Amino acid sequence: MATIEKITGKTGTTYRITVSSGFDTSGKRIRHRMTYKPEPGMTARQIEKAVQRAAADFERSIEQGFALDNRQTFAEYASYVLDLKERAGLKAKTLDRYKELLIRINQAIGHLKLADIRPQHLNSFYKNLSEPGIRIGSGHATAKIDLAAWMKANKKSRAAIAAASGVSASTVSTAARGNPIQEGKAAAIAQAMGKKLADVFTVKKDSDPLSDRTVLAYHHLISIVLAQAEKEMLVPYNAAAKATPPKATKKAPNYFQPETISEILKALEAEPLKWRLITHLLLVTGCRRGEIMGLKWEKVDFQKSRLTIDRALIVSPSKGVYESSTKTSDIRYLNLPRETMDLLRQYRREQLLLQFANGDRWRHTGYVFTQDNGEHMNPDSITGWLLDFSKRHGLPHINPHAFRHTVASVLLANGTDIVTVAAQLGHASASTTENFYAHIIEENKAKASECIADVLLRKKA
Repeated sequence: MATIEKITGKTGTTYRITVSSGFDTSGKRIRHRMTYKPEPGMTARQIEKAVQRAAADFERSIEQGFALDNRQTFAEYASYVLDLKERAGLKAKTLDRYKELLIRINQAIGHLKLADIRPQHLNSFYKNLSEPGIRIGSGHATAKIDLAAWMKANKKSRAAIAAASGVSASTVSTAARGNPIQEGKAAAIAQAMGKKLADVFTVKKDSDPLSDRTVLAYHHLISIVLAQAEKEMLVPYNAAAKATPPKATKKAPNYFQPETISEILKALEAEPLKWRLITHLLLVTGCRRGEIMGLKWEKVDFQKSRLTIDRALIVSPSKGVYESSTKTSDIRYLNLPRETMDLLRQYRREQLLLQFANGDRWRHTGYVFTQDNGEHMNPDSITGWLLDFSKRHGLPHINPHAFRHTVASVLLANGTDIVTVAAQLGHASASTTENFYAHIIEENKAKASECIADVLLRKKA
């Protein structure tokens, strides 16, 4: 039976509801408590009925196994859930992203007790995220000084500035080229230089609301936390599952047309062998950039003309560049054309010469693509190099993922089945591939329909 205690204080009247449920191992009675606060304007009769109803609901929840504890806030419990995820092997990059999202989530609902969170709270939060001017550090910064000249004069490498500021080396390179970067990262770079943000960068504020996709990322994390609370029977239901987040507009994947690929291949002939091979592998394998940078020579089978993709280099704010399993922890084997194998053999000879030239300075990491001393490379460097490459040769903007989409579109357009395409790309399941490339699949169905009509229905001239 629940007991109800009326408490009158400076902030008004509340009711403490206590429910007993057996004894613990030391013989002490187990008690669960919750606090009910009446809504303003309620009559004494309405309050009495509401308190009795809350007590009955609370007692029923305890009997059903729920340990409703409205003293534990969302922020406290979210910290516990992230710790659980980390111990379960969640990748550092994902964990860093969750911690970043949690800052704003806690500002909005972190103070709320788990048992008090309702879908309305979350819908209000999502609405707020979609308003103009909501972005944190909302701006893009462009260097107003020659950063490359400053680093040379002060004997600071881009890697050193990156390490001191906590941003990636590619971001430092982007800023040094005069391209805009995020305001927060610019501030970190300026601090690493011993200067104020305004002395180094010109900042242009961004008042655009967050994208639906970003709002969904916040919703996804809240749902993960509340799902764990529901699983542990701390709440009767997951409020996020009953909330109404925005629907993200599906963007069609960008891929290169055959004529653009021809231009890229022609332009690559004038580039260093290492970067020519990196771009070539992106084009013919559809691998992620981290998988290319995580490739080791022991995974290159020159006899079978095949690669084994089972590792990737990941960039994380907390760990820097580190080796991990692939995104889906899968292992896949990719056959390569003769042209790619020829480039690999040429590059292997070139790297051996570089190794001999370095002598004791060379680090035997085993990676296919390395810095001049044998150390691994940062996957972000691929993005930066491709951007410069496209500008040098007057090509359309090139990003690593566009090659991945191109491989998928070529395979699908030529009748390759979904399961094989999923295996090539390293998707967790064929349904992922099917959902992502639905528009290409529909185009192929339309072509197939026309083909049937041409053969069976239309008279030949």
